[in-house]
Amino acid sequence: MKTIVFAFSLLCATGALGQASAGVSSRTQPLTFDYNVQHAARQPMAEAQNLIDSSAATYTFGQGERPLWEVAEEKHEVPLGDSARALRKEHDVVKRSAKVWSN
Repeated sequence: MKTIVFAFSLLCATGALGQASAGVSSRTQPLTFDYNVQHAARQPMAEAQNLIDSSAATYTFGQGERPLWEVAEEKHEVPLGDSARALRKEHDVVKRSAKVWSN
């Protein structure tokens, strides 16, 4: 146990010495934000730009695939109350054991 504590303290001392010799300052630097004076100034709107390249202006579509909402079957989920009632009925119907063990 003593060797582990000694090794840990030696490791921490080596790290502190390395920071001190590298000139790492312990003083904190305040966080500053750049300030843009014209951030909220009124300006005319820019000209509209076409984002689609002129060579890619043709529209393409694929055939043979259908959207999922056309194909998917409607999923019928049993409400939790109905499944609980069914389990309770099944529990009442199940045959009880004839022997009772008591120690």
